[in-house]
Amino acid sequence: MREFLAERLEIAGDKVVPEAKLADLGVDSLMFAEMLFEFEDRANTELNIPSADSLPATVGELIALIDAHIGGVVQGEGRGTAVSPPPSTH
Repeated sequence: MREFLAERLEIAGDKVVPEAKLADLGVDSLMFAEMLFEFEDRANTELNIPSADSLPATVGELIALIDAHIGGVVQGEGRGTAVSPPPSTH
């Protein structure tokens, strides 16, 4: 996640810490939506964000949100080691 945010925001990775506020890193609501779509594509998953009121304010909250949504499809040892694709409906 650190690498993804640093790359996407074009900032040094050491600025991407759990307590960093997304707004302070330059993330507004439009950029947040774009980042989520890009993350979904890269991770081959779909995140369900119920409303704008539940948007995370910090990097740590964003990571917790993503962990909560993809926790069921993570495989392997450790957190986030591999994300399996959704089951085929064909």
